[in-house]
Amino acid sequence: MKTMWWREMRSLLIVPMFKCLVAICLVISLLVFVESLYMNIVVIYVKLFKRKPEKIYKWEAMQEDMELGNQNFPMVLVQIPMYNEREVFQLSIGAACRLVWPLDRLIVQVLDDSTDPTIMEMVNIECGKWATKGINIKCERRDNRNGYKAGALKQGMRHSYVKTCTYIAIFDADFQPEPDYLQRTVPFLIHNSELALVQARWKFVNAKKCLMTRMQEMSLNYHFTAEQESGSTRHAFFGFNGTAGVWRLAAMEEAGGWKDRTTVEDMDLAVRVGLHGWKFVFVNDVAVKSELPSQFKAFRFQQHRWSCGPANLFRKMTMEIIRNKRVTIWKKLYVIYSFFFVRKIIVHFFTFFFYCFILPTSVFFPEVNIPTWSTVYFPFMITLFNAIATPRSFYLVIFWVLFENVMAMHRTKGTFIGLLEGGRVNEWVVTEKLGDALETKLLPQVRKPRYGVLDRINSKEMMVGIYILCCASYNLVFGKTLLYIYLYMQALAFIIAGIGFVGT
Repeated sequence: MKTMWWREMRSLLIVPMFKCLVAICLVISLLVFVESLYMNIVVIYVKLFKRKPEKIYKWEAMQEDMELGNQNFPMVLVQIPMYNEREVFQLSIGAACRLVWPLDRLIVQVLDDSTDPTIMEMVNIECGKWATKGINIKCERRDNRNGYKAGALKQGMRHSYVKTCTYIAIFDADFQPEPDYLQRTVPFLIHNSELALVQARWKFVNAKKCLMTRMQEMSLNYHFTAEQESGSTRHAFFGFNGTAGVWRLAAMEEAGGWKDRTTVEDMDLAVRVGLHGWKFVFVNDVAVKSELPSQFKAFRFQQHRWSCGPANLFRKMTMEIIRNKRVTIWKKLYVIYSFFFVRKIIVHFFTFFFYCFILPTSVFFPEVNIPTWSTVYFPFMITLFNAIATPRSFYLVIFWVLFENVMAMHRTKGTFIGLLEGGRVNEWVVTEKLGDALETKLLPQVRKPRYGVLDRINSKEMMVGIYILCCASYNLVFGKTLLYIYLYMQALAFIIAGIGFVGT
């Protein structure tokens, strides 16, 4: 009797529901593939026809005027927000102060939110050292951390000397621009009045630190090569990366300046400026050194912020974008559908639910057919697109796929929290920098506490890994497909992450 009841419920309810979930995933798979294909077609067009920014926009090198001297150079403010950055503050301050630009036309503003008195004193000493060399450097502090980075940047803009500046370059504490950075980026803004932002690419000094940093390098290289390049070329719009960019002050003020309503103040500003009709340009040839998080815990917090913030911003700005009258309906459609919905929302849901839940669970439903194009062909093409962005890591592509699926769980959770404005929606944990750019440490190291095995256990990864392991074993014993090969590898990836054997 019980067996008959179970069979009826399975055939009338459970199987149809599972088929429905599979159908939804297949539709999303098609959307994600088309979006990826579109971006890469644009990139191929840029490469084939050599559509570099210098060919699309006017660019002329800055030169000293015989009569005006340095006065023909615009005033540039360089902002460096930081918080207890013991390991890297000297790197960023030093790099900013070495930028090749007339000293009387450059202001370096260190926005130090540090709470550690020792680090605050070290930052003061470093700023004083560069001040004695003729650099106009300001160290600004506030008595609270309201709004985190956005709050610090907003407060920094209120100082009177900022009004004398035309452009603002922003670098996070672990970023080290080359001396010619301003010479290569600012001319775009000078000669093209419609441009509001020039974004440079990130280059990673510690990409070879461990397997996890190699995986991050592959993902971020694809982000710049495909997403930023295609957005810049086709729509003159993309998300500001929060650092390694130069803004036109007038455009920022027109859009309302910095807001701390989400944890992605950079994307918030970019969307608002873009909706005012301003254009952005991404310069792939200009690279700025930076550091990748090499500890799994730090990377998880970073990914939570990077997924939760955009989802929360999408919730808050959708109607604002729809009501906007300054840009075309096609640009609004691009921002809502491509920029937000596909790339920031459904791709995370799809990656986790399809590859880490639907596929493993399908071993219990042999009557449900999942087409090969969704499990092999489309994933293979998307993976190939990503791998091409970092050719030297091509042999790591299988590890990258498995690792991305693990991280999709955290991104999905962050996206849910952002959309529903859950309890951790405004959580901001500063990504720990270890100063991996330094061969010899400039500062005495603080000995970190050692954690036991139990402290390293990540329960969510363990639970998902054990579930996929069970599905793989069932498929091996009772199934007629080779799906268990993938499932065992994916289960192992989750379990390795679960016991904390990822990163340094």
